[in-house]
Amino acid sequence: MWPGVRVVNSFGQSETFYDSAYEVPAGVHDEGPVPIGSPLDGVRMYVLGPNLRPVPVGVAGELYVGGEVVGRGYRDRGDLTASRFVADPFGAEPGGRLYRTGDLVRWIEPRPGADGGPVLEYVGRADVQVKVRGIRIEPGEVEAALEAHPAVDRAVVVAHGTDAARQLVAYVVPARTAGRAAPAPDPDQLRHHAGERLPDFMVPAVIMVLDHFPLTPNGKLDRRALPAPESAARPYRAPRNPREQVLADIVADVLGRERVGIDDDFFALGGESLRATRLVARVRAAMDAEFPITAVFESPTVAGLAARLTEGATRPPLTAAERPERVPLSYAQQRLWFIHQYEGPSATYNIPLAVRLPGDVDRAVLEAAVTDVIVRHESLRTLFTADASGVAHQHVLPPDRIRFELPRLDVAAADRDAAVTEVVQHPFDLATQLPIHGRLLRVAADGEGTGQTQLLVMVVHHIAGDGGSMSAFARDIARAAEARQAGHAPDWAPLPVQYPDYALWQRELLGDESDPDSLVGRQLAYWREELADVVQPMALPLDRPRPAVATFRGGMADFELRPGLLAELEKLALGRGATTSMVLQSAFAVLLARLGAGDDVVIGSPIAGRTDEALTDLIGFFVNTWVLRADLSGNPSFGTVLDRVRGKALAAYENQDLPFERLVELLNPDRSRAYHPLFQAMFVLQDAAWVEPARAESGWSLESAVTGTAKFDLMMTMNEVRAESGERTLAGHLEFALDLFDRETAEE
Repeated sequence: MWPGVRVVNSFGQSETFYDSAYEVPAGVHDEGPVPIGSPLDGVRMYVLGPNLRPVPVGVAGELYVGGEVVGRGYRDRGDLTASRFVADPFGAEPGGRLYRTGDLVRWIEPRPGADGGPVLEYVGRADVQVKVRGIRIEPGEVEAALEAHPAVDRAVVVAHGTDAARQLVAYVVPARTAGRAAPAPDPDQLRHHAGERLPDFMVPAVIMVLDHFPLTPNGKLDRRALPAPESAARPYRAPRNPREQVLADIVADVLGRERVGIDDDFFALGGESLRATRLVARVRAAMDAEFPITAVFESPTVAGLAARLTEGATRPPLTAAERPERVPLSYAQQRLWFIHQYEGPSATYNIPLAVRLPGDVDRAVLEAAVTDVIVRHESLRTLFTADASGVAHQHVLPPDRIRFELPRLDVAAADRDAAVTEVVQHPFDLATQLPIHGRLLRVAADGEGTGQTQLLVMVVHHIAGDGGSMSAFARDIARAAEARQAGHAPDWAPLPVQYPDYALWQRELLGDESDPDSLVGRQLAYWREELADVVQPMALPLDRPRPAVATFRGGMADFELRPGLLAELEKLALGRGATTSMVLQSAFAVLLARLGAGDDVVIGSPIAGRTDEALTDLIGFFVNTWVLRADLSGNPSFGTVLDRVRGKALAAYENQDLPFERLVELLNPDRSRAYHPLFQAMFVLQDAAWVEPARAESGWSLESAVTGTAKFDLMMTMNEVRAESGERTLAGHLEFALDLFDRETAEE
């Protein structure tokens, strides 16, 4: 500095005039950032974090300015004014305003030789976040990771492209040694370096090495002058050998993509636990090799999974089997048959489906189409009977005995819901009736019974199908109806196996529970330890005492998350190596704990159970239930809860073959007719395919249909939908037991 010259570093915005000033002592700040000082007279400055809470000294936060210097807003820009001028919670008088500067600062202790208290140091801007594939990313975090590489001096990260094609692009300048630039770093090595320090979605798709950064005349980075990247897409690396090629083809097919490179992340491309299970099954069938499902979470790329493959499948393949005279029930069917015998026919385990049909579809066409589907899937033409000793078995009717009748009923618009409910509450006699029932409702638009809208209302008993089956069910009916409308039978490929084949294979797969080395023996050992000493029933804020015998009467409270929240949930999941379902399960566990369930929260959750590729398009009862025991002890952060839930979920995926029904029998917990064994609350994240199961070109659309029952105290079901704005969001309902809760409580 020049003798006798005072240097002042001042800081401010047009909205507040000058806010602060700092006199720079000579010789003190030759290096490092220069503070911007303290507030001028009449100015109040706050360094705030989330929810307008002050942050400690030394911690960066956003700068808010108050006092007489604050302007009143932007002329004719009410939206912008509302976003930048906020209510002042710290002012002495009500009605005060703070200006949200968007600048990141922190309080620091004064430098040596300076007088007074802490001063402000400028850190950067808070609004430089970029959004890539719906995920908000701080470029500064990525830049810091790249600058940690010894061959990099400085790094700049920007988002390039628009919408779905947007990708992160990094520009780096090599480090200098003895005044000379070091050899240019290798971009692939830098990406690997960043990948070891950052979540995959934060690793730049393209890294460009520059001699120097372009600068504006006043010496700042000129971002507009940065060269365009050679490719804004993530570099595609083709499979290097036949093994990787087959694996890449399977991953692409499971994800519905044209191609997948060996470095592409399974979950970043839309994968989740259901698709991960299917991926393992596809690899087992196509390559006679396998890896544990946890490998998909730990090494979610083709290159990583190829290294985890173990030659030779460890379980018998599911094929059409030679059938004994009496085919046993699957374990899941066995429990439902017992409940049916014990409680009698009811709608508790009915699966409803209501579809709005375009135009005046001919009833004979629909009857023929449903008959085609029943003939195609043996589970839908099975009766359940017991021998003299009381052991139940499956009795599959031959195709020539199947003739499905679909009565048509004209109803007024006001009676539509009641008519649908009457159909889906049909009580099945499983020994004498097929487990499928339906009606064609012609709903009058004018209330006079003239019939303007047609609803195909179907119900399948759970003993013959599950939620995953209903997509194939509606799809096959749509295809068969299209064929019958054209005057011919549907031309579809034969199914590789039928449900009786699965029931026989399941018993072979599991083995003998008395053998500790069998699959059932190993998985039973895990669940016996995991579920030891579970307290039942879970404490919940009931509106009335629990009855001695549950009636299974239920209600529903609908809800929808705000648009944009799903993208934030997916970002959180990707950043923690989890799935969106795990995030939501964690949130549900926290909710139940806050409602009084305590620190040991037990939740049921369905798992598809289609662990063999042959089951993909088959209708049947495959879904299994796993028990999540969430540990909320020790006042954990939500991140800690999520990590715990993720660990429990991955372990459950590895032990998902043991049927829940068999698990209850073997664990033999205290049983009661008042509540469900082991857990009383369930969480379900529905596959998107179940939301709109019929083919789009058929013109069919899903309608609401509820049975008015509740299997559990509480069951929260969520599925992906499109908000009115077009954004993806989650909607669903909370099913609640009327024995225990009022609707107002459920809605709250």
